[in-house]
Amino acid sequence: MNLRQVEIFRAVVTHRTTARAAETLRISQPAVSKMLQALEQSVGFPLFHRTKGRLDPTVEGQLFFQEVEHAFAGLAKLRGAAARIRDYGSGEIRVASLSAFSNNIMPQAIAGFLAKHPGIAITYHSRMSSVVRDLVASGQFDLGVVADEIDRTGVECRPFIELRAALAMPEGHPLTKLEMVRPADLEGHNFLALSPEDTARQRAEAVFEQAGIKVRTVLETPYTMNICAMVANGLGVGLVDPMAADLFLNRGLVLRPFEPALNFRTLLILPPHRPPSRQVEALIAELHEAAGI
Repeated sequence: MNLRQVEIFRAVVTHRTTARAAETLRISQPAVSKMLQALEQSVGFPLFHRTKGRLDPTVEGQLFFQEVEHAFAGLAKLRGAAARIRDYGSGEIRVASLSAFSNNIMPQAIAGFLAKHPGIAITYHSRMSSVVRDLVASGQFDLGVVADEIDRTGVECRPFIELRAALAMPEGHPLTKLEMVRPADLEGHNFLALSPEDTARQRAEAVFEQAGIKVRTVLETPYTMNICAMVANGLGVGLVDPMAADLFLNRGLVLRPFEPALNFRTLLILPPHRPPSRQVEALIAELHEAAGI
């Protein structure tokens, strides 16, 4: 059995005559008949009832035709995938980011990308930066957006955006009366902190130490979004990425500038020794546009 025989069988079932099938396939009628005979010998059962110039599938032929249709549907899918690979290099992008960008930059960038490249499928995960790094380093994902504290070995790194931290506080909190919050203002207030390995937290602790104050840390979490949600529910105050906090503004959370300046730094990371495809570069361009850089 070969694909050409199966293709001829499918055409005969569709058109019910060898003459019409031959015309459709642009081959001779004797060639069609010969191929059908060879296919029947190969499968070991008759495929057609031959009556008055028509070919009607046997019960076995109908069952075989159903499987043939499944196979040709798979071939059509393969042709579509080949076209996407020809045009874009791949039919899918796998991207992951830190959770702080899961409700702002990433949706905007992905929406902009898909509007221009509707044939590309995207898999998106929101994870801790260390997990995103591992997904990209292992080659499982094509692109990652992470905080700068990751282990940079085994990935290609590009600077992304740097955002000045702001102090998040619940509505009605005493610190909302200040136009600018400084380290000394935090004494006596419950403080919500990022995980100890976070470089933004490490820079904040250096500032607190230099100012000679000790904040009252009541909660630690690796996610800026968690700090924002906890602040909005009145648990305390915390230094956050203002982009992540945007979702919580006017929903129980207030932001104030913090002095001295502390920055959240992020990176774009790519798998090593594998140049990014054109569509990955196109998604990176959309990320820059969504971030306003």
